Amino acid sequence: MMRFSTLLKHPADWMTGHDAETSVVVTSRVRLARNLRVTPFPGWAKKVQRREIFEELSGLLKGLPAMREGFSHELSDLDSLQKQVLVERHLISREQAARNEGSGSVVNRKQTLSLMINEEDHLRIQAIRPSLQLHEAYKLALSVDEFLEDQVDYAFHQEWGFLTACPTNLGTGMRASSMLHLPGLVLSDQIGQVLKGIGKLGLAVRGLYGEGTESLGNLYQISNQSTLGESEEQILARLTKVIGDVARYETQARAKLLEDDPMMLQDRIGRATGILTFARIIDSKEALTHLSMLRLGADIGILPGELIEICDRLFMECQPAHLQWRAGHKLPPDMRDAMRAQMIREQLQPALPAAINIPELEN
Repeated sequence: MMRFSTLLKHPADWMTGHDAETSVVVTSRVRLARNLRVTPFPGWAKKVQRREIFEELSGLLKGLPAMREGFSHELSDLDSLQKQVLVERHLISREQAARNEGSGSVVNRKQTLSLMINEEDHLRIQAIRPSLQLHEAYKLALSVDEFLEDQVDYAFHQEWGFLTACPTNLGTGMRASSMLHLPGLVLSDQIGQVLKGIGKLGLAVRGLYGEGTESLGNLYQISNQSTLGESEEQILARLTKVIGDVARYETQARAKLLEDDPMMLQDRIGRATGILTFARIIDSKEALTHLSMLRLGADIGILPGELIEICDRLFMECQPAHLQWRAGHKLPPDMRDAMRAQMIREQLQPALPAAINIPELEN
């Protein structure tokens, strides 16, 4: 199986090969919550029962062709820094990071499949794909679900569907979401109106790391709230339409900013470029804000296109746990801020000759 250090050396499959499709919708993710019928849910299970479930499910999952040479660990074998790195990579949840014995994860080599064992439920199957590919992510998660369904007895009710620890996940047990980069709507002061409209449609908007987190780097997660009363296909179709609409609003907002206020747009992108190029101390929130502007500049052709992938990688690698893992030990905040600034300068270096020479936009 893959070592933790090897996992971090390789960027996730969905972080490479960017094109126009990932300009606004960066990733799509589908998560299926499942429980075994005869064993108490993780919150009520004894330690020995959780360990038995982990051994059973991890053994089965490692037999999947898609999981060969993947990463598999019980969380009690990882230190707090390693667990936080997995959270920052969206491979486990913040809630699972707080759990220990009997809780663990199995991740495939491409980091497109992450299987959380004994989080809130016995199993959470998560699949992630680039751009607006919710149906493709669902098919990937479903392939794991169908493989296990032939070998274990799921907790399922004819009327209520899949039974879950939290009643809000009853039915399909599916949460589908997309991560969107929305700087155009933010700069044009339309984001509040758009998010309000999304809420009226019964969908949820969350920050970079899901429920209870703020939006950083102009990144927003849009997901379904209801899992009962609709089929998986109905949920995915409704969500795909709304996310597609939001992506169009963002594209239109960017075009209008380019037409109506190019100087302001160029100034924002230029200032962000200057700060990230020369700053010696920068915290994670400020770094993400400026990286968002660089990504926008690359998306609309003001800056080199190669910056898109660099920015997406830095969104993750400038997070606190990734920085400390890179350093090999825990760091106080001031040292993290200095290391973050240095790392960003080094990562941007290949694009600097073009990046700091922003062409004038016509008024």
